[in-house]
Amino acid sequence: MSERRCPKCGAVYPETARFCPRDGNMLVEAQSKAPSPSAAAASPSGGTGVRTPPHPHPRRGPGPDRASTLSGQVLDTGYQVLKKLGEGGMSYVYLAREVATGKEVAIKVLAPKLATDRSSVERLRREAGLAMRLDHPNVCRIMRLGESEDGLIYLVMPFLPGELLSDREVKGGPMELAKGIDVLRQVCAGLHHAHELQIVHRDLKPENIMLVLEDGGHDRAVVMDFGLAKERRADPAIAKLTATGIILGTPEFMSPEQIRGKPLDGRSDIYALGIVGFEMFTGKLPFRGRNAQEMMIARLRDQPVQLRQLRPDLSEKLERALGRALAANPDARYATALEFADALTAANEGGLLSKLKEKLK
Repeated sequence: MSERRCPKCGAVYPETARFCPRDGNMLVEAQSKAPSPSAAAASPSGGTGVRTPPHPHPRRGPGPDRASTLSGQVLDTGYQVLKKLGEGGMSYVYLAREVATGKEVAIKVLAPKLATDRSSVERLRREAGLAMRLDHPNVCRIMRLGESEDGLIYLVMPFLPGELLSDREVKGGPMELAKGIDVLRQVCAGLHHAHELQIVHRDLKPENIMLVLEDGGHDRAVVMDFGLAKERRADPAIAKLTATGIILGTPEFMSPEQIRGKPLDGRSDIYALGIVGFEMFTGKLPFRGRNAQEMMIARLRDQPVQLRQLRPDLSEKLERALGRALAANPDARYATALEFADALTAANEGGLLSKLKEKLK
């Protein structure tokens, strides 16, 4: 049997797989042996999979690979770096211990090759500035933006021990109704908080949603990595910086207006969450295509696959709720994430809303 490989993280999957569950990329035919999925691990910040460093014995101290070799070192006198958790195109993510408090934190360090690029640094600073304003149990906040003496620029975030939604989907398959709706409603709550602050995520996907197991066995869904976040009312300089969002977003989850490069608001995130929900319940995406370009074109021209074509056991109410979130015209979608949450609640026939209606009869 031939194999397919993710061009971004290098993970290899069977030929029947179409998309990488870690970063959403369309898989390509494997031309040569690539790292197995077990060689990659997801970042708690919603970043891409871990790649094996190119050198078996990387250099210590200042240098081009300084940001990738921080394990076991003290960063900026304040953080004992314990281990690398993941890396993406712009950063490395580490588990660290705050020296002053002993608290475990996650640290995202900007790659040195980008730290010298003014637009990349400004983009990271903007990420921190936005995320520091977020304060909600369903959103990962930024605690600090720092710069070490040797020029490393980094973000400090709470370390959230949990499991990415993308990994949960791979291990558990399509989610049962009540659990899936619970996760989606929590994400709606976090997004609504951000949207109230005029912040749009722009890159919502399963690998940017962390499920944190809490006391009592309940999962708390946390929206991660506002790295592509932007305010709706941005000045021209910021608009220029974030203009590449159409490229940086994950193609399989982009709204039609993001594909077209149009101005975005919270309804674009609602569209992306509709795709996330469809995938949670079916294990498939609602639009078909042989590659990312075809899938983007399908979102501009075609109607999504109906939920109950793949899961006839689910209700028509849920199908309608997800269908409205996936409307091509933003005006036809829910106006707010809370409206989407209400529709999801109503779609759960065994949920609280249904029980209240029964009592009123």
